Amino acid sequence: MRNSEDLPHSSYASLGDGLVVITSLAAIVFVAAWWVFSHGYILYYGDAQSHLNLSRSLIDSRTPGYDQLGTVWLPVLHIICLPLVGKDEYWSSGLAGSIPAALCFVVAGTAFFYAARATYRSHAAAWIVVLCLTLNPNLLYLASIPMTEVVFLAGLAVLLLALVQFEANNRRRWFAVGVFASWWMSLTRYDGWFLIPFAGVWFGWSAREKRWQTLIVFASLAALAPLYWVAHNWWETSNALDFFNGPYSAMAIQGDRPYPGYHDWTLAAHYYAKAGQLCTGWTLLALGVAGLICCFTNRTYRPVLFLLLTPIFYIWSIHSSKNPIFLPQLPPHGYYNSRYGIAVVAFAAFACGAIVIALPAKWGRYVFALPLLAVLPWLLWPSKENWICWKESQVNSDSRRAWTEAGAEYLVSQYKEGQGILTPSASGDLAGIFCRARIPLRETINIGNGPEWLANTRRPDLIHQQLWAIAQEGDPLAHDVSRQGSPYRAAEVITVKDAPALIILRRSEK
Repeated sequence: MRNSEDLPHSSYASLGDGLVVITSLAAIVFVAAWWVFSHGYILYYGDAQSHLNLSRSLIDSRTPGYDQLGTVWLPVLHIICLPLVGKDEYWSSGLAGSIPAALCFVVAGTAFFYAARATYRSHAAAWIVVLCLTLNPNLLYLASIPMTEVVFLAGLAVLLLALVQFEANNRRRWFAVGVFASWWMSLTRYDGWFLIPFAGVWFGWSAREKRWQTLIVFASLAALAPLYWVAHNWWETSNALDFFNGPYSAMAIQGDRPYPGYHDWTLAAHYYAKAGQLCTGWTLLALGVAGLICCFTNRTYRPVLFLLLTPIFYIWSIHSSKNPIFLPQLPPHGYYNSRYGIAVVAFAAFACGAIVIALPAKWGRYVFALPLLAVLPWLLWPSKENWICWKESQVNSDSRRAWTEAGAEYLVSQYKEGQGILTPSASGDLAGIFCRARIPLRETINIGNGPEWLANTRRPDLIHQQLWAIAQEGDPLAHDVSRQGSPYRAAEVITVKDAPALIILRRSEK
């Protein structure tokens, strides 16, 4: 279905399109973010709380600064939260992370619109892509909270736009945009590292001259981001691969525990496909498959295949990198990493554009039924209980939210500024108590504070400057402050179902 709308537009018309898209996306994500905020869901994900606290620790710590970046989580999300996270009300509510994520949603949707218009040469197809993508409730939830999926999606969309535009006109500015987008992705999620060689091949293939040089230059420049992170890990821990095999890596967290898909490609693909279906919905997934077929008939398959690379990366991660996905429909019937399926939403939505241009012209008036079909499952069963990403965050946070609230209430009533608190980490689960209670992280000493932490935990009988300590039953800090001769005594023990007891200790007066 190609018509007069396929003709090239002036820069003014293109700017007008962009303003309409940006305004529409901003309105959509504003409504979603307001709903999430008003219901108190922003910090349901434990990782969302940890991301926010890690960002805060860069400016609010006994030892603020670069070293607080850590080594496992990549830094972009933590950096873009900095303008807001220093304000207690934005930190405590989670808005310091919600607002940057929402802005990334707008960038992602806008870039996908222009990439789709360039790929399919159709305004209608571009709008179908954007609507199918941005009306997905799982994506909207992740766009309203401080998680990395939508931040990564913004970089992916911009890289895709740069690739299709460079293929069309070979302008250097799109090559430069592609390099920047790759840096953004590679410093947001490790998926970005995987995409570098494929993007390099596409840039090289698209170049009208010096193809090998273009490929090598892109790959070399894009690789600077992963190389920086490897060097950062070496600087911080003397282990360049600490993010991969260090004590806080996915490999260490999973340990030797078996899970479905590890070293089993078929099962890994099955579990990821189910996660993709739960995030996408059956109808949009079916449309995506139909769109993929249409892509080959109208020769618009490169962008769609490029978007399929991220799902392939996740299947590989399940198989080889100890990154399991647990889903309620499959054994062992739990909730873990279901949000990885969001990559399928981007693929399926973009593929829907190919359906639009494959339809006969007489059916053109019906193309806007596609977004309605895409959201049909969410309209028929509108409860948030059916949104796998929200449900995962809710189920996995029930006990954490209970003891966080109880611990924060206790500290609000008992803690006085300057008394000091020992706690395992500035970005772990326990740090959510300080966020909730609005106690600055500089009031705490944690593992990120180096020698001061070691002195206070290894010899609490000699070094006991902090009046309080907070630990969970069975963790190393609980052991350290409970040794014989330790001056700390339990002041409050908070017990919650399905969670280790939260122990709040106070130093005894001598």
